[in-house]
Amino acid sequence: MGASTNEVVRVSAGSPSAPGPENEESVKLRIRDNSIRLRLMRGEVDILREKGFVEARADFPGGRSFRYVLESSPACVNPAAFISENEITVRLPETTALAWASTEQVSVQGEQLLDNGGVMKILVEKDFVCLTGRDDEDESDMYPHPEADAGTC
Repeated sequence: MGASTNEVVRVSAGSPSAPGPENEESVKLRIRDNSIRLRLMRGEVDILREKGFVEARADFPGGRSFRYVLESSPACVNPAAFISENEITVRLPETTALAWASTEQVSVQGEQLLDNGGVMKILVEKDFVCLTGRDDEDESDMYPHPEADAGTC
């Protein structure tokens, strides 16, 4: 990815191969330079709280797929990101993930030192309803926007 790469990937949450309501959610993943941001709607936050993880997959031509996982772990001390061939895993400390999922806290953020001395910025946040309506997006499972009464985004 180049310095100006800015991608948003929308994929299904839950077990990527299992049918059912968990696959109908829409998780957002944004990667830009050395930062990764995940936005979860209420359903994904509930899955994370109940199962300890939420996973998603984007399919590509040629039968290939890109998968990512957000998980909580009692062994994790700080937010961290890991990559393998076709998968990104973002790991949160279990107590942090549970507190975030069970309260009005909007986001969890952290920084991870890279081997080259740089820093990977990690942000996991709750997805809010946009203040200006979008016809192409189902916002029924999003969190109410905290500035909805202000009328601006």
